[in-house]
Amino acid sequence: MRLLSVAVLVISWWIAAITLGSAKLPAPPEVLEAMLNEARSGALFVNLGATLARVALSFVLAMTLGAAIGYWMGRVRLADQFGDPWLILLLNLPALVVIVLAYIWAGLTEAAAIAAIAINKLPTAVVTLREGTRALDPALDEMAAVFAVPRGRAFRHVVLPQLAPYIAAAARSGLALIWKIVLVAEYLGRPNGIGFEIGVAFQLFDIPLLLAYSLSFAVVVFMIETALVRPFETRISRWRLRAA
Repeated sequence: MRLLSVAVLVISWWIAAITLGSAKLPAPPEVLEAMLNEARSGALFVNLGATLARVALSFVLAMTLGAAIGYWMGRVRLADQFGDPWLILLLNLPALVVIVLAYIWAGLTEAAAIAAIAINKLPTAVVTLREGTRALDPALDEMAAVFAVPRGRAFRHVVLPQLAPYIAAAARSGLALIWKIVLVAEYLGRPNGIGFEIGVAFQLFDIPLLLAYSLSFAVVVFMIETALVRPFETRISRWRLRAA
């Protein structure tokens, strides 16, 4: 069914290209040719690598901090009350503002870009893990306390399996959000990456090149989700079924 869905998408794209004309929407073969030309020159892989590195660093930073802060806010009421206004502010602050401020304060550096991207993802991870922590079964905590299970072991075998679906949800939404923010950061202030190349294609009105870079990275993200995120969710589902 997924292959059928992709086939329908390509056919619909082709029909739209014929209807609108190649000047507005190039057909799939034109975009594929542009993608192959960039791949032959090596530019596609260089820019894909740069963007993927930024996505990976920002994702790990945001998920690590977001999971820790979310768990803390879910467990400690005072921390939740103190941190909630910060969450509301960050959730409603446009990503563009954060990126521009980071570049103004720290310069057009790699560290500024990574920090700005991570900050934009951080609040969604915090909210997801906070809600997951609030949903923890208190009876399981009591059982661990009764049997004097060490705190670290209780976290690994009692708390973490319950939080796993929320971690997976935060990871999936994080991947979808971060790579879009990365493109904005690259467009505004980096000398390479998919976002930078999309900016160049826009200035040249080169729609096939623009779509070639956009689709190439979308394919990579799709592969990451298929190879990593979906198997993780499947494993979690099996655990939940056995527990039920």
